[in-house]
Formats: sequence, C-alpha cells, structure tokens
Amino acid sequence: MMDELAAELNLDPLEVRRRNWIKHEEFPYTTISGLTYDSGNYEAATERALSLFGYDKLRAEQADRRDRGDPVQLGIGVSTYTEMCGLAPSRLLAEARFGAGGWEHGAVRMLPTGKVEVVTGSSPHGQGHVTSWSQIVADALGVPFEDVTVLHGDTAIAPKGMDTYGSRSLVVGGIAVLKACEKVKDKARTLAAHLLECSPDDLEFEAGTFKVRGTDSAKTIQELAYAAFTAHDLPDGVEPRLDSEVTFDPETYSFPHGTHLCAVEVDTETGQTRIRSYVAVDDIGKVINPLIVNGQLHGGIAQGIAQALFEEAVYDAEGNLLTTTMADYLLPSAADLPGFTLDRTETPSTTNPLGVKGVGEAGTIASTPAVVNAVVDALRPYGINDVQMPCTPERIWRALQERAQEGVRP
Repeated sequence: MMDELAAELNLDPLEVRRRNWIKHEEFPYTTISGLTYDSGNYEAATERALSLFGYDKLRAEQADRRDRGDPVQLGIGVSTYTEMCGLAPSRLLAEARFGAGGWEHGAVRMLPTGKVEVVTGSSPHGQGHVTSWSQIVADALGVPFEDVTVLHGDTAIAPKGMDTYGSRSLVVGGIAVLKACEKVKDKARTLAAHLLECSPDDLEFEAGTFKVRGTDSAKTIQELAYAAFTAHDLPDGVEPRLDSEVTFDPETYSFPHGTHLCAVEVDTETGQTRIRSYVAVDDIGKVINPLIVNGQLHGGIAQGIAQALFEEAVYDAEGNLLTTTMADYLLPSAADLPGFTLDRTETPSTTNPLGVKGVGEAGTIASTPAVVNAVVDALRPYGINDVQMPCTPERIWRALQERAQEGVRP
C-alpha cells in the first residue's frame, strides 16, 4: 500500500515512508492501538541500508533501462518494518483470550565443582539457545563459557516453561535466566560477606569474584558454591545451595525494526526473475551473538524469498492438495538465492536489562514484501501494479500479455 500511494503521488516509495514513520526523537511512542514502542531509529537503519545498496545508482540504472526499452527491466523493492515480538505479557495475552500465560522459566544451579547448569523452558530447534544462554550466564557470573551446561527440551528436566515462538526466546527466556543469575549472586554475596567477615555492602563483584573493597580479601563464586555445598560454615538461615530460579513475565513486548532493499531483474519476454542484490539492516537492540543473528536472518530471508517467488500450495476444484511432494512443491536451492548483505543499527530496548529485542522472524517479515515490491516496481511501466504470489515466470508473463492485449506499452 505504501508503494501504491507513492505511485499515485509520483513520489519515491522511501519518501512516503519517511513522511509517515515515527522519528527517533519521538520514542517512546504510544501508537493508536495503545502499544508503546520503547525505542527505535528508522532513519539510521534506512540510511545505512541505502548506502550499502547503492540506491541512487540503481534508480539511475532503472531509469536508463526504461528509457532504452530494455527487455530486462530493473525493479527496486523497499520494505521497512516494525515487529511486535517477544510474545509474553500474560495480562495482554488475556485480552486476546490466549489459553495460557506468556511467562518463561529459567533456573541456574551452581554445582560444587564450580560448573553451572542452566535449565530453560524455552526449548531450541536451531536458534542457538545453548550458546546464547551460556554467554549470558558466563558474563553474569564470571565463569568460563565452557563451564556452563544448558538443559532443555524434556519435561523431566525442565517441567516449567512456555517454549519458543513469537521471537520471545531471548527477550523472555533469556531474561529469566539472567534474573536467576542475579539471585545466585545475591545468595553468594550473603555467604561471601559471612566468610570474609564484612558487610555485604562492602563487597565488589567483578569477573566472578567477590572482593572486600580496598583489600585483597576475596572469594570466587566457584569457591562459594563449594562452601555452600559443604555447609561447614553458613550464616544462620542460609540454605546450603546457591541455586536459584525465576519465572519471568515481562511488562510489554519488544519492537525490533529494520529496512530491507531488494533489486530484481525481470525479463519481460519470459517472465523470469533474478534477484540481483539484497540488503538488510535490522535493529534488534543489543546483540548477544552476531553469528547466530546472521544465521537467523539468512534463514528468514531465504524463507521470505521462497514465499515471494517459489512456494505455493495448489489445490484442484474439489479442494485436493496437488503439491503433495517435493517433486511438485517448489523450494529454492542455494543456487536460486542471492548473497545477502547484512548489517545492523542498535537502539537498545528499555524494557529489559539486556536491552535486547527479538530477531527470529525479522527476515521473514521484511523479505517477502521487499521482493514482491521489487517485481511490481519493474513492471509498473507496463501498467502492472500487482502480481499474485508466488511471482512465477508464468504469472509475470501472463500479466504482461494481458496488458499488451489491452494496448498498454511502456
């Protein structure tokens, strides 16, 4: 609809978006629906994407191809998005009549060996929870990354939890784990103050060690875990363990955003489409693991491109599914997809202590409209303002033939 408005007003599609999006100085911003977007900078993400994409140069090439009547037309697709994710706040889910809450559970166990076990109710199926959760715990407790084990995916091990969906794992499950670490440190501080014969307020915690301010007296958190286990010298009323758990229910969602740009070449004689370049600049707040984030985006963008150009469930007149095997249902291979240029801007979330936002669905949300908008942009000189997904060569060719029969020429 943004592109249709731009065409109607003879404006660049990005200009229409610029005039309508929330400016960075307006955050936090309460929308007409009552949701408050805590942070964002659409301008920065878009400017970075334009720079990487070479937007002005591609627009100039597009104009040249149109002037020359080149049979291979260039289309430029724009997708700027804001996602509501981190599906969680139970009181808000109640308004939508969800059958359960949106909280998540995390537990941290300090073993007498100094190793750490993490139990999470958010079970991964490829999102990298084990690595990310280990990083969070290693940083919070000051223990080696290799000493952290993450347990999940079995109700005998992790009976509490709501699992992973809605780009919620880190912003809900990860925060539950972080808050459990804070409880572990609070217990350890009490024990450390007792063993070091000082006030808890006199202790500094850094890199896994409690140190009495202004002295050399110190205890590592691993030493305290063993002291708690032996229970030989505990303060009155203190349990012989540092283990802690948290059930976390956030106050609101998180709101990542980004700008994806896609350039496609469309052969008007055959309907064939080739993605020439694809740039994605996403703002997901603080990043725990850049490699995992890039993997999420690569997979999401690939899925979105597949929806735009390849995948389709086809039924006959009686409602029978015809695309029942991978011989009938077209999935792109690596050879059918372009390389992706990825980058990020960073406006930390203000609603959680890590400053993180969801990323699991960013690629799928932004890529499909970016690609379809690019295809339609290439075909606008021919009087075409829509192509049903997937934008197959046949559909594009038929749309061109229909316009030609109507006498429409570029």
